[in-house]
Amino acid sequence: MLALDIRNITKRYPDFQLRDVSFQLEKGYIMGFIGANGAGKTTTIKSIMNMIRTDGGEVHILGKNMAEHELELKQEIGCAFGGIDFYTRSRIKTLTETIKKFFTRWDDAAYQSYLSRFKLNENKKIAELSMGMKVKYSLALALSHGAKVLILDEPTSGLDPVARDDLLDLFQELVTDGETSILFSTHITSDLEKCADFITFIEDGQVVQSAE
Repeated sequence: MLALDIRNITKRYPDFQLRDVSFQLEKGYIMGFIGANGAGKTTTIKSIMNMIRTDGGEVHILGKNMAEHELELKQEIGCAFGGIDFYTRSRIKTLTETIKKFFTRWDDAAYQSYLSRFKLNENKKIAELSMGMKVKYSLALALSHGAKVLILDEPTSGLDPVARDDLLDLFQELVTDGETSILFSTHITSDLEKCADFITFIEDGQVVQSAE
């Protein structure tokens, strides 16, 4: 079964458009989604997540149409966006208590293990976190509810080299069960060399190549 089957996604903006973006990711593998800033990576990921209304195309995740099974499929997806802003005055602990209620398979033990691995203090306020720490917190949330598909937008942004390597090692650990699949966007080519099984390259809103 395919983890992701993206078919001819089109999205038009006044000054940019995605044009017939298509690629597939098999279960149990890691795909790096690469392109320069502004190439269309985030727009594609938001289209996959049904966060923006596309002008054409279909998204199938784990064999189901995202438009028809969105609520069900979002229980199976762990999503994290680089540069996302949480409510800055809240403590990590308070935010998590709210967020975890949305997931039927939330795993507190897994969450605590990721907090420990990422050296996150849940009593800190979001305003006290560095960019890298915010990314790690997003990932801890994405990884703690039994997701089978991880969709991560620039997850290594803001991380120092040691933290980046640890994260890439974690990606490889996660897919060893053959059930978990990862799509992550990046503009850092060394990330891909370390862990990607497949690479999809997007340029000016079009997929140039998708291959091993």
